[in-house]
Amino acid sequence: MKLDILAIGAHPDDVELGCGATIAKEISKGKRVGILDLTRGELGTRGTAQIRDVEAANAAKILGASFRENLEFADGFFVNNASSQLEIIKIIRKYEPDIVLCNAVDDRHIDHGKGSKLASDACFLSGLKKIETIHEGNHQKAWRPKHVYHYIQWKNITPDFVVDVSGFIDKKKQAVFAYESQFHKEGAKEPETPITSTNFRDSIEYRARDLGRLIGVEHAEGFTTERYVAVSSLFDLK
Repeated sequence: MKLDILAIGAHPDDVELGCGATIAKEISKGKRVGILDLTRGELGTRGTAQIRDVEAANAAKILGASFRENLEFADGFFVNNASSQLEIIKIIRKYEPDIVLCNAVDDRHIDHGKGSKLASDACFLSGLKKIETIHEGNHQKAWRPKHVYHYIQWKNITPDFVVDVSGFIDKKKQAVFAYESQFHKEGAKEPETPITSTNFRDSIEYRARDLGRLIGVEHAEGFTTERYVAVSSLFDLK
């Protein structure tokens, strides 16, 4: 299956929180989008890895993703090394995405920055013909995505560009809140975390609304890029 977009997250829910509305919008336009989680989020304070597996599958279904896979790297302890890079390379070569979306380049959770660099490095290495990979008994051809973009997470990183996601914030919230174990719930007896507050819950929309305000639309999601954004004409910029 050839993909238009592969969205990679260190943990289940990273993709939904970082770029869920953008993904929903592209899928609505007929684009094929797949999701790759690096870990099962087993170190999360609330819930279990098994619960997160179910929640992640439900969230992917809500978004309309073509598939969701998990590499089951060690939550909190995965490293950017050859073995990890090769596992991601196999996925990139299998699905040949034109665009890869990955974690924020810098963030509160150490896995986000690590996951960002790991995914980015794998995207580059995937294009080198002398790196040989075998998937399901077949030798894979080299493939390098045309673009690698990083979504924004906990920290308010200044985006290099923003995507108008007006009309898709509700779909994003549905996918995010599919992770019921992770968010605020009246009467819950599990420990509080930074994302269980009602403020965080509300921030999913108000941050998108603020970015939208800055570009004159209802809602937007921001991204950073590793290279200059090119346009053919000044009139391509909105």
